[in-house]
Amino acid sequence: MSLIGNILWFIFGGFVTAILWFFIGLGWCITIIGIPVGLQAFKMAGLALAPFGRNVTYGGGAGSLLLNILWIIFGGFALAIVHLSLGLACFVSIIGIPFGIQYFKMAKLALMPFGASVS
Repeated sequence: MSLIGNILWFIFGGFVTAILWFFIGLGWCITIIGIPVGLQAFKMAGLALAPFGRNVTYGGGAGSLLLNILWIIFGGFALAIVHLSLGLACFVSIIGIPFGIQYFKMAKLALMPFGASVS
């Protein structure tokens, strides 16, 4: 079932959100200091392509907290707004509810990607 969900996700919006994550990652990788942040964004772009059947667990320490604060200021908040608005749009129909849930999962991840692990 997750394969069908991932195929539909990719066709109806997953590719666009993955492109957003990719360009945010490119923006961070322009600076040498931002390369670890950009690499994390590239990992999240991979998750944005196929989120069904994957779980996100949150953890981390003080370093993750500091990076998450910088991330929210320089790109994470905009991505979270995009994911939240797309998730709300999916909740208009019953068929879109599973996709809306995935968008909300991505919105939370857009605010706190550091210290998060995807399984």
